[in-house]
Amino acid sequence: MPLLLLLFTVVPFVELWLLLQIGERLGAFNTFALVILTGFAGASLARWQGWQAMSRIQSEMKQGMLPAAAVFDGVLILAAGLLLVTPGVLTDAVGLSLLLPPVRTLVRRLIRRWFSSSVQVSTTAAWTDASGETHVYGSQAGPRSVVVDAQVVDSTPDRERPAIDG
Repeated sequence: MPLLLLLFTVVPFVELWLLLQIGERLGAFNTFALVILTGFAGASLARWQGWQAMSRIQSEMKQGMLPAAAVFDGVLILAAGLLLVTPGVLTDAVGLSLLLPPVRTLVRRLIRRWFSSSVQVSTTAAWTDASGETHVYGSQAGPRSVVVDAQVVDSTPDRERPAIDG
């Protein structure tokens, strides 16, 4: 909540102050032209890099690799494009910086570090043996574990199911 408050109140005031400062030095028309120019240039750069990221995602998928870094780069490029289309000097600076691959790598590392320290992932497996006894195993399994009964159903028609050579 404090982050949203900061984004929606402080950032617009800083943007307005920066635009007024630039307007005093360059003039109103030149400041307006600068904002429009950075918006168009940034949007075209974001589009070009977005196509590159999409190409990288497709290439990695064709090679059987998980394109996690490329997908995250695509998300950061999208964020950069949105920031560049938003009028303002501060948003343009942040948006342009996100279009630089070293900055994206740094942001990706910071978010990964934050995510790994803030989010706990656990797995639990449960099954019932032939005698009817339920077993629970996993990093969060314990006496208070909740067992959810589930059944896997393959709804793929036989003609679409790949043949298994044995």
